[in-house]
Amino acid sequence: MTSHFAAMDARIAFSDERSTKADLFRGTGLFAGLTCFEPGQSQPIHSHGGADKFYFVVSGKARMTVGEETSDAEAGTVVWAPAGVPHGVVRALERTVMLVAMGPPPGSGTAGGP
Repeated sequence: MTSHFAAMDARIAFSDERSTKADLFRGTGLFAGLTCFEPGQSQPIHSHGGADKFYFVVSGKARMTVGEETSDAEAGTVVWAPAGVPHGVVRALERTVMLVAMGPPPGSGTAGGP
């Protein structure tokens, strides 16, 4: 495996205490990682002032909010959160794995927020 390829299955991990995160890639213009939720876990509503973000639900099902819209997202669903729009995971309804990507990456000085 090189730095250009990542096996997602090897990075999936769960915790009873809180959701878990695993970085897959971090470049100057894009971040990609996994977030894993046990049923009942959540991600607080937040926004990124200078970064667009998407979630791809790999497995499971979660109730998510983007702006004023809340919907249940299940495996195969892509959720788009444009820069500056509040978003988050209200509640995981099942054990859920999400691929998350954001550009520019958090901590790059332009992405803002968590």
